[in-house]
Amino acid sequence: MSSTTYTLNDLIYLMQRLRDPVDGCPWDVKQSYQTIVPSTIEEAYEVADAIERGDLDHLKEELGDLLFQVIFYSQLGAEEHRFDFHQVVDTLVAKLVRRHPHVFPDESLRERYGDRPAEEAEIKQRWEDIKQEEREAKGVRGTLDDVPLNLPALTRAAKLQKRAARTGFDWEDVQGPIAKVREELQEVEQALAAGNMQAVEEEIGDLLFAVVNISRTLKQDPEGTLRRANQKFERRFRYIEANASESLASMTLPEMDRLWEQAKSQGL
Repeated sequence: MSSTTYTLNDLIYLMQRLRDPVDGCPWDVKQSYQTIVPSTIEEAYEVADAIERGDLDHLKEELGDLLFQVIFYSQLGAEEHRFDFHQVVDTLVAKLVRRHPHVFPDESLRERYGDRPAEEAEIKQRWEDIKQEEREAKGVRGTLDDVPLNLPALTRAAKLQKRAARTGFDWEDVQGPIAKVREELQEVEQALAAGNMQAVEEEIGDLLFAVVNISRTLKQDPEGTLRRANQKFERRFRYIEANASESLASMTLPEMDRLWEQAKSQGL
């Protein structure tokens, strides 16, 4: 087993070799920004999965896979003379310093915010103010203009709502979105009764959007909340499979419900 400890520079060099048009890997050579996006999304979810399962030993490997995605994009940028990894890091550090004036103050920021320690709510507001200034500097004017289209739907819904809320377009308290959920559910039922499946789809979308609003208003992450609900469903359904006296196809729904309730009573 090698005693060599590889460094970030080794990783950058490895990526250059993989992309070498003569001696590189044929698969890596033919990739583009667009073709590796699915891998980037998958690796990000695998990081989240390792954290949610408490598999911190495996997290190191998953973080490495995610870092490789950044190195890959940076190599593509370097080949096109757009940017390289060091410029990515420089841009990131500059942005983080700029967005943390309570930690890295300069004279102009001190005049703006003062020397007193910042409260958490004030820190968050400063962060959002600075982000808005950055968006305006890029020519982004509309409140919702730069919310990425390819975010997971629940995450994007929450982000859209959060952006709109900063303009004052928000409920006074959680009772507003709760009432909206009831209203949207009723509209789903009405569309079903009318047999209008196109309207049913639209109303279910409105219902899901309203549920996200409850989560956001309570300062919870709807994407994480649903992932944990998925995991809970898996645990309980696996319990049914493991404890069934016959194949599930041969069981009645009440029999399966009984095992489901057993799983719940055991805290699964």
